[in-house]
Amino acid sequence: MSPGTTVSDARNKTREARYARRKLVNRIAIALAMMAMAFGLFWLFWILFETIRLGVDGLTIATLTQSTPPPNEVGGLANAIYGSFLMVMLSALVGTPIGIMAGIYLAEFDSKGWLATTTRFVNDILLAAPSIVIGLFVYAVVVARFKSFSGWAGVVALAIIVIPVVIRTTENMLQLVPSGLREAAYALGAPKWKVISSITLKAARAGVVTGVMLAVARVAGETAPLLFTALSNQFWTSSLTEPMASLPVTIFKFAMSPYENWQKLAWAGVFLITMAVLGLNILARVITRNKL
Repeated sequence: MSPGTTVSDARNKTREARYARRKLVNRIAIALAMMAMAFGLFWLFWILFETIRLGVDGLTIATLTQSTPPPNEVGGLANAIYGSFLMVMLSALVGTPIGIMAGIYLAEFDSKGWLATTTRFVNDILLAAPSIVIGLFVYAVVVARFKSFSGWAGVVALAIIVIPVVIRTTENMLQLVPSGLREAAYALGAPKWKVISSITLKAARAGVVTGVMLAVARVAGETAPLLFTALSNQFWTSSLTEPMASLPVTIFKFAMSPYENWQKLAWAGVFLITMAVLGLNILARVITRNKL
């Protein structure tokens, strides 16, 4: 056997050993990833199962048509559902235009200036800030100044949570639009505002809408900010200048109580809010899949 053949065989054996080792590491990594996925799915499906099992049991016509009851009396969650819907929708109407315009500025006008850098830094802080901190801030600025809890204070707190999510999503989606589209529009003589409104924003509209939906889904389940701002209300009210009931706060209050009818209503509220948030997330994924 020649020395060259011996060296070649040794190299082949070394390659085979490395390949076998990589395959083993790959199999271990895949197994760990599958175990982690199975672990997460197990708890997710268990939570969904318990939510459906206990939530459907508390759903009746009265749940959707009557206001929250006193202990051990018949009632529902109509005022809490209405209050949550009103505050979430108003916060989205307030926060969405601000978030989209700020995202457009960061992506299209001043992507590297000091103002853009500062805005991104503050936006990152707001994204990571606990919602209870935002609730305390609005309490100090709005509730304490006007000496009254109110639905408007709840709208302000939820809007502050919506804005950074929409800013981040809008900026990221606009940055994904190919620069060739902008250059072609500029070459045809289109002004910048026309390029943004008719080209880039239109191309990224599916991602922007998805970000808005995800922001709405996030604030729909927030409890802490509303405890410090809108508080709660046992009775039906359409006035945003008064304390207003909301589904998350009602769930928190009823779930902590010793009364059986309140506990059933709490589970019914958990079911309703879970299905609403799940539906919004699924809708966001469908829009992204079909149009991006």
